Amino acid sequence: MIPLSNYLIVAAIVFGLSLAGIIINRKNIIILLMCIELMLLAVNINFVAFSSYLRDNTGEVFVFFILTVAAAEAAIGLAILMVLFRKRETINVEEIDSLKG
Repeated sequence: MIPLSNYLIVAAIVFGLSLAGIIINRKNIIILLMCIELMLLAVNINFVAFSSYLRDNTGEVFVFFILTVAAAEAAIGLAILMVLFRKRETINVEEIDSLKG
């Protein structure tokens, strides 16, 4: 059996990579959305690892709710990006703030 610490290390690495992706890349919205999805994946790894370690199914139930929210976020985010790309012909984050007022 794989120890709990190995799962937590993998989740921390995935979360750190996604946080670094958000900090380093602030220009492309698609990459920002992918990094947010990676953060949710790291949280899901923690939930499943602790659920298995404690022999309780509550963590796995939370994972289903998080996956539902992540799917809705991805669908809505990509729909907004498509509309934005049709209007502006770019998905550069720096040009989105010009939509004010």
